[in-house]
Amino acid sequence: MNRRDSLKAIGLTALSTTVLIEACKQPGANTETSIEDGAKEAGREQWETDRDKKLKAETFFTKHEMATITVLADIIIPKDGVSGSASDAKVPEFIEFIVKDMPDHQIPMRGGLKWLDIQCFNRYEKPFIEASATQQISIVDEIAYPAKAKPEMQAGVAFFNRMRSLTASGFYTTEMGVKDIGYVGNVPNQWAGVPADVLKQYGMENVKI
Repeated sequence: MNRRDSLKAIGLTALSTTVLIEACKQPGANTETSIEDGAKEAGREQWETDRDKKLKAETFFTKHEMATITVLADIIIPKDGVSGSASDAKVPEFIEFIVKDMPDHQIPMRGGLKWLDIQCFNRYEKPFIEASATQQISIVDEIAYPAKAKPEMQAGVAFFNRMRSLTASGFYTTEMGVKDIGYVGNVPNQWAGVPADVLKQYGMENVKI
């Protein structure tokens, strides 16, 4: 199993139900298309639409923080032969929206991003986004697998668990993410008749139906 598959597998099992519910409530938060200004969204009150519009107009993360989130999201779900990357699915924008809609994420996310930069400065004398891909992965590997993480890395583990949950929630509520896991929804059954072995079991193999 490669890193993308292993990180994705952990992410799928760690999906936050609360975040998933919130993601499904926000049709324009993590998709390439959104409701035009002033348009009425089916099944939503006007105050909900107005609130979402207000949240989207606000900014929480700095440009540096958003760049770091983008790098991390793409490490968790990089582009492969099946689908695009997390950033291709606009997951960073989704995370930006969610932390404004669910403020409990704000301090842990901002603190975790700072923790990551401090770790990188201590090791490589540069912030995480300026480190090489190898250097970035070396740090991520120490916090991505909780069972293997050292005690002194637990703050990073907690942050990465949250980041992975948000990334998976954002990615797998997009059309791209749904296709990535192979979900096709409800499709009509194709009836090919009674199986030959069943007909033979009941002595009806020569009976025309």
